[in-house]
Amino acid sequence: MRSLFPKSRTSNINVNGNANLQVLGRYVKLNALLAIIAAVIGLWALQVLFSYLSELDALSDSYTMSDALAFIFYRSPYFLEEFMPTGALLGAVVGLGLLANKSELVVMRAAGVSIYRIVGWVLQPALLFVLLALAINQFVLPYSNQRANEINNEDNTSLVTSVRGYWTVQPRFKTVATNSNSSNDNTNNNADEASVQPDGSDILYIDYADVKGSLGEIKRWHLDNSGNLQTAIHATGGKYTGRQAVTSDNASPSEQYRYEWQLGNMTTLSINQGFGSSQSTTASDIISLPFAPKSVYLLTRQAEDLSLTQLYEHRQFMRQQGKRSLTHELAFWQKLLSPLSILSLVIVACSFVFGSLRTHSLGLRIVVALLFGLLFSYVQDLVGFISLATGFSPLLMVLLPIIASTAAGGYLIKRQM
Repeated sequence: MRSLFPKSRTSNINVNGNANLQVLGRYVKLNALLAIIAAVIGLWALQVLFSYLSELDALSDSYTMSDALAFIFYRSPYFLEEFMPTGALLGAVVGLGLLANKSELVVMRAAGVSIYRIVGWVLQPALLFVLLALAINQFVLPYSNQRANEINNEDNTSLVTSVRGYWTVQPRFKTVATNSNSSNDNTNNNADEASVQPDGSDILYIDYADVKGSLGEIKRWHLDNSGNLQTAIHATGGKYTGRQAVTSDNASPSEQYRYEWQLGNMTTLSINQGFGSSQSTTASDIISLPFAPKSVYLLTRQAEDLSLTQLYEHRQFMRQQGKRSLTHELAFWQKLLSPLSILSLVIVACSFVFGSLRTHSLGLRIVVALLFGLLFSYVQDLVGFISLATGFSPLLMVLLPIIASTAAGGYLIKRQM
């Protein structure tokens, strides 16, 4: 019987200890969550305000105050997602810093709570922002960025040379009838035979396309075999009409069908060999592409305006075509790995607080956190540019800042053990 009493007493101590840890964990999580929410909303509000002030300089008769407000409204989800990692870093520093100023972290450490447990408590509310960032990238940004670009399309019209939309060069062929020189006793050989000969190439530009098959502005320039410009065509829009099977034996698996669009309000400029030109307007014309409407939609959108699934579909489509778009690959890995960026910065924030419980003030910690957040953002942009310039793996270049910040935060935390 004597052996039963110590066991029951020990179990009561363990139960009370676990209950106290749960209460303490909820307290730390709540402080961290409220601080991160306040930091993210504060940075987001400042960015929205600065963007609105910058739009005031662009006001005109065609771009009114209501247009500027609508543009800022649709652009605000992008600002929220952009500042979420820095906001999580700043909020974690503020939340733990307030606990450190009241010596609550010292009491927790003295009570036997490890640093790793406290860091785990802070990381749990950060996971909510991880899910929020993924949801914004997947469901909100494709729609909001598109609406913002429709309202403020100054970049599409102010530049003579624009890289927006989709550009492609298509070889053109013409069928020429040739008379056979065979004997007269074979009537089949006397018949005219058709041969396919090169007829220069077409440079095609599509400003916009949607998944339903509607095209925006279309421009097409036809060059002859010598590279001389023959015709220039401009159409205000197009509508998908259907597809036709490619019967050629040389067609690749990705070109088994030719998808056709009917262009409307088309203006044609013909240039003669004597440098004379003539302009005509026709109601419609047919344009043919080896891409389905959904693929054309992906090709005409910028990488930052596509969701994760759309970026993955774009990547698979480019692989089928034997091509590669580093811009879209970089955007895919940046959006997919953005949750790891948030968690790594939270770890760095914890290392700032535990490394300076008594020697530095909360204001200094906030300044250091902001500087580190800006440095992390600039390094991410820098490695992205390096990947685009050198063709180096976008996945590895996106992972490098995340791994470096996580290692630095883990090292600083371990020093405080």
